[in-house]
Amino acid sequence: MIKSKVTLKQLEAFAFIVDTGTFRAAASALGTTQPNISARITAPETALNVILLIRDAGSLRLTTDGQKLLQKMREVLWASEALIEEAGRHELIEETLRLGVTELVACTWLQTFLRLMKDAYTKLRIQLEVDLSTAIDSRLMEGQLDLALQTGPFKTKSFTNEALGQEHYCWVANTELSHRLAAKPALDKLFDLTVITHAKNSQACAALHEVVKECGLGQERIVHSSALSACLPMVLEGLGVALLPERLVAADVVAGNLHEIESDWLPNPLLFHARYAPARSARYVEKAATIAKVAMQQN
Repeated sequence: MIKSKVTLKQLEAFAFIVDTGTFRAAASALGTTQPNISARITAPETALNVILLIRDAGSLRLTTDGQKLLQKMREVLWASEALIEEAGRHELIEETLRLGVTELVACTWLQTFLRLMKDAYTKLRIQLEVDLSTAIDSRLMEGQLDLALQTGPFKTKSFTNEALGQEHYCWVANTELSHRLAAKPALDKLFDLTVITHAKNSQACAALHEVVKECGLGQERIVHSSALSACLPMVLEGLGVALLPERLVAADVVAGNLHEIESDWLPNPLLFHARYAPARSARYVEKAATIAKVAMQQN
């Protein structure tokens, strides 16, 4: 019977090769070896008497048969997962979710997301990458990530793009510096001090540089940190006033270590999205996007 000739692992290997572009990347994503992946492709080719992929000069391309069978194979994989879910046996899903998040997510509500995911899928492994949103976007496009929790702008609109919520910014300073400022200082008064914020290519920093240029203020006053988490000790030590996401500084504001400064300018809120490729994603990826929205709203 065909069921003894073609297995779900073989179908999965074929899908991952197509999605990631190489046998090596597919092997890495599936936690196995390149020879093992090759064997998983040879078996269904032999059983079905077709050639699925043409390998030449280090590149891969789908044959006509491969193109016709790819969607059918994905449907079999989705149906098997749906069967497990319908039976209420989520613990049987022992897969790896390749997750990309920005540093702000990692510093704030990632732990809540991971806890909720563990409750929903007890044996699902999560392979985590923390990077700038632009890098995460590229990895998603290359098929190296299953799910991205990130901010825009995005290079392509071909992915499902679920809005998660907003992250608002605020100005903060430690007690000493806050006492040196007026109750509601204008932006130019903040630039009498060093201004601490995160990476230059972030949306908020681009907006800050634009308004500073328009107002003729000194851009040399702005100190960027490629690590968002490193901004906190800098502002806590009084090295400057900081423009940071509210959620990142909330605990220190409540504790009285930092004080929020009302000023006449703030950047637009960051809009966070859960992004994945519906044409290739497992059902648990879509579920993870829904869980991400819950996690962000709980914090």
